[in-house]
Formats: sequence, structure tokens, C-alpha cells
Amino acid sequence: MAKFFLMGNFTEKAFAGFLKDPGSDRSEVARKCSESVGAEMKSYTYLRGPYDFIVETHGTFEQMAAIKMATEGSGALKNIAICEETPMNEIANHATKVSSGYKAPGQ
Repeated sequence: MAKFFLMGNFTEKAFAGFLKDPGSDRSEVARKCSESVGAEMKSYTYLRGPYDFIVETHGTFEQMAAIKMATEGSGALKNIAICEETPMNEIANHATKVSSGYKAPGQ
């Protein structure tokens, strides 16, 4: 399973829901969303900044896309960015092999 980070924002609809129920445990809702598609949520954190929350979830891209589609489709969330953990050293090793034989146009 790959490691993903989903960052997003609450909509006005969600903020109205928080006002009605300030104790709402959104991490438990996020966990159930992950489990419903066979993924595993590892953490849920509220943020200060351009995103309102970040969720670390292990699974497939298709599972993350399904979570995004369902939660944004509900009208409660928006701007969900799906970011996948990347093995940068492995990528750099491959890039070294590519760059040794690559010729730019005109060279």
C-alpha cells in the first residue's frame, strides 16, 4: 500500500455543521471513509493555513480518488489535494541513468 496525504478545505456547509455540533469527531468520519474502500487511515490533523486538514492514509490512488469524489460530492469538503509519498533517492538514481544518455534538441 502506498502512503498518501489528502489535504483539503471545509465548505460553508461544513462550518455550519461545526456550529451545530462543535464536538463532531471528523477523524472518526475520515477513518470510516478510508475503511469503506479498504484503505487505512493513519492520522488526521486540523491545520492553520491554506488547507483546513491533512489526512495520512495508506492505500491506492483509486481509493484516494474515490474518497475525494464522495466527500467533495457531499458538498462538505472542497479543494482536496491527493499527494503520494515519493522515494526521491530511487527517482534520482533512475534520473542519473537517463541523463547519462539523454541529448537535448540541437546537441
